[in-house]
Amino acid sequence: QVQLVESGGGLVQAGGSLRVSCAASGGTFSAYAMGWFRQAPGKEREFVAAINWIGGNTYYADSMKGRFTISRDNAKNTMYLQMNSLNPEDTAVYYCAAGIRAIIGGSYSSMQKYGYWGQGTQVTVSS
Repeated sequence: QVQLVESGGGLVQAGGSLRVSCAASGGTFSAYAMGWFRQAPGKEREFVAAINWIGGNTYYADSMKGRFTISRDNAKNTMYLQMNSLNPEDTAVYYCAAGIRAIIGGSYSSMQKYGYWGQGTQVTVSS
């Protein structure tokens, strides 16, 4: 069973950049597809980005395309989310999630497909 720990959140000004990380332990990292989700105050959790087990395929929510980049380093058991051109609407708790490849299938944006979640890291973008 994999455990996930996010880090790298913080306070950034609008237009700035931030990179959050997700460190995995307790499982075979490459066995999992990985995703980032976020939840803003008073809103439902939403899909941000996902990456397949080898890192060759990435998927993004429309509002993140061109601004966010997801990546993974299987040798370090770590996934990253580079966030550029941040705006106050990006303020949220960012969660990383892992899903067994066979369960994820092609449904990378579906929260229900991910069986393992981190505790989240707060990202706050000031105007």
